[in-house]
Amino acid sequence: MKGAPIERIVLYVEATESALTAARYAIVLARTYGAEIHAVYVVNEKLLEDLLRAKVFLEEEEVDLEQDLEADGQRYLDAVSRLAKEKEVAISSEILRGVVHREVVDKATQIGASLIIIGELGESVSRRDSFFDESEMILRLAKCPVLSVKGDEFVRSLYDSI
Repeated sequence: MKGAPIERIVLYVEATESALTAARYAIVLARTYGAEIHAVYVVNEKLLEDLLRAKVFLEEEEVDLEQDLEADGQRYLDAVSRLAKEKEVAISSEILRGVVHREVVDKATQIGASLIIIGELGESVSRRDSFFDESEMILRLAKCPVLSVKGDEFVRSLYDSI
């Protein structure tokens, strides 16, 4: 719906159940406002480099882990796409590579997103942790509103009702 408060949503998908809750809520909003969803999963190349540098694994193992991360991401993106198609909501999905928060914020800027939707924020043990949490960084650096979704039962009931 042209001129609606929400026209384009970037949905940050992690390989977690929280991401599926966020996806259901994104679908409810997209259906309500006639918005389109751009679901993104990011292969965290910075994490891979840090693990290699810390000698957590060998270079050959990095390739295996990267392929595993990409396969997990594709599974979750496929699940999100199925949820959207069930409710006849327009969705595109893609796997990006790089520093997670930068890729998500850049994608939102690139498409002129009205909203970024992320899963529930994890509990921070310290102030320092919050500066290394990718979802927290998205929240801090995005140029558009960011919505963190929690409340799986409530969200499921909304999703089921549309």
